[in-house]
Amino acid sequence: MSAPRLSVIIPVYNEQETLPTLFVRLYPALDALGVSYEVLFVNDGSRDRSAALLKDQFLVRPDVTRVILFNANCGQHMAIMAGFEYCRGERVVTLDADLQNPPEEIGKLLVAMDRGHDYVGSIRAKREDSLWRHVASRLMNRVRERITKIRMTDQGCMLRAYSRDIVTAIVSTREVSTYIPALAYTFAANPTEVTVAHAERAAGESKYSLYRLIRLNFDLMTGFSLVPLQMFSLAGVALSLAAVAFGVYLAIRRLIIGPEAEGVFTLFDINFLLIGILLFGIGLLGEYIGRIYQQVRERPRFTIQGILERREEGG
Repeated sequence: MSAPRLSVIIPVYNEQETLPTLFVRLYPALDALGVSYEVLFVNDGSRDRSAALLKDQFLVRPDVTRVILFNANCGQHMAIMAGFEYCRGERVVTLDADLQNPPEEIGKLLVAMDRGHDYVGSIRAKREDSLWRHVASRLMNRVRERITKIRMTDQGCMLRAYSRDIVTAIVSTREVSTYIPALAYTFAANPTEVTVAHAERAAGESKYSLYRLIRLNFDLMTGFSLVPLQMFSLAGVALSLAAVAFGVYLAIRRLIIGPEAEGVFTLFDINFLLIGILLFGIGLLGEYIGRIYQQVRERPRFTIQGILERREEGG
C-alpha cells in the first residue's frame, strides 16, 4: 500500500456496542476530506466481539482499513504506540472509539496543520462527563502546569493530530510509560489547539477509572519533571531545621520548667507526621526507580497476534 496522506489511529477495548455506529460515521467523514487516508484500529485485547467486528469491517473496506490485534490487554498507551509504529500517513490523528469526540471534527485539526502547525491538540467545547471527571481533570491540569512547562488546555481529549516527524520522534524514545500528548508537545516546534465538539458516550462505559487517572498524573510528574524529587528534598531540609529548632526549644523548656509527661504525646504526633511524609517520599522515589527498572529490562512493549491489511501484488 502506498503511503496515504492521513492515518487515523483508534484504540479499541470492549467497544462492540459503539463500533457499528463508529463505522457508519467515520468513513463518510474521512471520504469528505478529499485526501488519501488509512484507518488503523488497534484491538487492545478486547474480551467482547470487538475483534470480530473489526475483521468484518476490514473485509468491507480493505482499501483503507488496517487492524492490529493484540494478544492481551496492554492499555491505551501501548495501543497508540503500536499505531504510531505501524501507521504510514504524513499526518496522524488519534481518536477514541466511543464517539465522544465526533469523527466529523477531524477536518478542524487538518485545517490547523495546513496553517503550519505540527501538533494540534483539542479543547472540548462542552464536556459531557461526570462531575468527578471534571474535578479530576482540572486538578491534573493545575499540577501539570506547576511542575512542567507543558501548557495544554484540555489534556484529556484523545482527538489530536501529529506530524510524521513528531510521531517518528515519539516512537524512537522507546519509553515504556509516558503521556503521549505531553511528550508530543515537547517535540513540537509550532503546537496549537482547536475547539471541538464533545458528546456523551452513546453506549458502553468509560475505561478510565479514578485509579487510571491517578496513574496518568504519575506519568506526567515522573516523566516530565524532577520537581517532585526536588520538593521532597526541600521538605526534608525544612523538616530537619524545624526538628533542630524544636529540640533546642525542648532543651530550654526542660531547664526552666522541667520535664512534663504530657509532652510525650506531642512527640508521638510529630513522629507519626514525619513517618507519613517519609513513606510518601519513599513511594515517590519508588515510582522513579520502578520506571528505570521497567526501562532497562527492554521487554517488548506489546505483542501482536496478527495484522489485517491488504497487500499490493508484487509488494
